[in-house]
Amino acid sequence: MSSNHFAHGYALLIGVGKTADSRVSQLPATIKDVQALKNVLIDPNYCAYLDDAEHIRLLQNEQTTRTAILDGLTWLQEKAASDQDATIVIYYSGHGYLDLSTQSYYLVQYDINCDDIPKTALSAAALTQALRQIPAKRLWVVIDSCHAEGMATSKGGELPADFIPTALPKGVVEALKQGEGRAVFTSSRGNQSSYIRPDGSMSIYSYHLIEALKGAANQAGDAKVMLSNLINYLGKTVRESARTLCKREQTPFFDTAMEDFPIAMLCGGKGLGKFTTTPDLPKIMTDEQVVTPALAMARRSLQILEEQAAGFDKLSIPAHLRIQLEEKRQEVAELEARLRKTE
Repeated sequence: MSSNHFAHGYALLIGVGKTADSRVSQLPATIKDVQALKNVLIDPNYCAYLDDAEHIRLLQNEQTTRTAILDGLTWLQEKAASDQDATIVIYYSGHGYLDLSTQSYYLVQYDINCDDIPKTALSAAALTQALRQIPAKRLWVVIDSCHAEGMATSKGGELPADFIPTALPKGVVEALKQGEGRAVFTSSRGNQSSYIRPDGSMSIYSYHLIEALKGAANQAGDAKVMLSNLINYLGKTVRESARTLCKREQTPFFDTAMEDFPIAMLCGGKGLGKFTTTPDLPKIMTDEQVVTPALAMARRSLQILEEQAAGFDKLSIPAHLRIQLEEKRQEVAELEARLRKTE
């Protein structure tokens, strides 16, 4: 087998752009993300994963059933068991819902039924259990599960009571990373959203992830893309691009239980030349330029939530609406405080 391949790399890429339940908003950009990610992973001039069914499995739209995803995780378990040098990659892009009544988190897949999310969606508990069965010393999980409304199209309908869309909670991340050699990345944190680039090509997060996999954070002489390269690059560029392109805050989150390790070949094993340059970073806006429009939109969102709450008696406001109100009021207060500091 050629030394110019990342021969021990195995990836399960999941893009849930639509579901059978029309009440779930569609996310067409997720399909562009997973396809672009697969293309860079198998490109012999970049990551150089082997382009075959033994090393890459792509699930998108109708293929992303709960059974298919669990089968994919079992496939990774088998690959890791037969290859002690395996590097396992799991990438999910779609919706994530938190059940406020139980604090359980769920990833949405194609065959979800919103009338019974706990029994039909992929729970974080089931995902955690599956990951613990994968005996790889190097396992990297990327979850992009809190997409902005501008990224989604909906046929109507709302989530059942007590369910809210949100990024992966910190407690879930901590559970997922349990075990030797685990690293978990999320595209945003807290009540932040993940945003799409204005040209509609892909999400901001995936765009910069692919840049990093192509060596944007590497130095001359490097032969592989390391986990630390991705962390350093995404931590800077995603936040700057969200501010510049969308006038929003988006801060990636990284949690690791291991030392640094290689994710892919660099430039097909050739590494970077002496005079290689990295892509230009977005122009950084001033804090006032970022905060002013963000505050205006947050105030408008708060007004809408307060109007919704006004339709209930004080004691009968739904739990999810109370939480949204509290979070939005906190966001407005924080933005107002930041704006005062710039004056």
